[in-house]
Amino acid sequence: MLDKLISVESKYHELLALLGDATVQADQSQYRTHAKALAEIEPIVERFRDYKAVVSEIGQAEELAAGDDADMRGLAQEELPGLKSRAESLLNEIKILLIPKDPNDEKNVVLEIRAGTGGDEAALFAADLFRMYTRYAERQGWRVDVLSSSESGVGGLKEVIATIEGKGVYSRLKYESGVHRVQRVPATEASGRIHTSTATVAVLPEAEDVDIQIDAKDLRIDTFCSSGPGGQSVNTTYSAVRITHIPTGLVVSQQDEKSQIKNRAKAMKVLRARLYEMEMRKQQDAIAKDRKSQVGTGERSEKIRTYNFPQSRITDHRVNFTTHRLLDVLDGNVGELIDEAVTFFTAERLKEATAVGS
Repeated sequence: MLDKLISVESKYHELLALLGDATVQADQSQYRTHAKALAEIEPIVERFRDYKAVVSEIGQAEELAAGDDADMRGLAQEELPGLKSRAESLLNEIKILLIPKDPNDEKNVVLEIRAGTGGDEAALFAADLFRMYTRYAERQGWRVDVLSSSESGVGGLKEVIATIEGKGVYSRLKYESGVHRVQRVPATEASGRIHTSTATVAVLPEAEDVDIQIDAKDLRIDTFCSSGPGGQSVNTTYSAVRITHIPTGLVVSQQDEKSQIKNRAKAMKVLRARLYEMEMRKQQDAIAKDRKSQVGTGERSEKIRTYNFPQSRITDHRVNFTTHRLLDVLDGNVGELIDEAVTFFTAERLKEATAVGS
């Protein structure tokens, strides 16, 4: 890791020299690029310099501690534990700073929740999850906008797609993607038998035009009459929109708005997010290229969390964390579970960064 830090410090000096070059200063685009690169590594260089200074102090203190002067030896021995603790703390800070930044962390997200295995009970659970994330978002000061939803006959949700906008939304919700499993006794179950159902959650970073380019000739856009709520215009105007991305076969439908223009804009937002996510997965060899790798198939055996109502227990199987605050979590207080996932996966990335740098 020290070799990596020396390399980063060398790069820092190169960037400083470039920013002082008159030719670079005359090219604003080039100047901004180098300035941004400098700002990204500056905290690492500052901590590395602090670390080297403390290591130097430790060396001096160890020399004094081994010397003949009893007074100086005593002072040095008193200082050494504090200096070593400071060095270890700085090293940990440096390791965290070395973790590659996720460029999507500050993005808004497209949240998709779908009922999986379990029929009506799965749809009710999908509605519970959407309510949980909505309430959590509201407490974070984020804005939730439902793009489309399909209700079941018992008040559940077969599918819901929404955008969540706010500061650092993706950084907090990105590990919520996967299959969520529920175990509870349905209200209609006379024998009191526990049923197991699932719902899939996908959290996609919202993509802008600069993130993903979509060629108009690659789209097939169909319009049709809305079939859901919407007042007098339902079944009389072709306001609903279905967009097919021909190269990938992705299909997005939108009919919640009375305006065809608004439905088209919302459908494009979802399509762009899905295409962006597919592109990201192509760049990550460790993750499957298919979008199904994120949410699974919805079978009972695939799960990231289990919500067990009889025991009021939620278990995150990825991070081996359990809480018995089930109803509180479903009421939107899911922050503790999110924190556990973020901490776990950050530690995993730290291991990778350290291994690469060692």
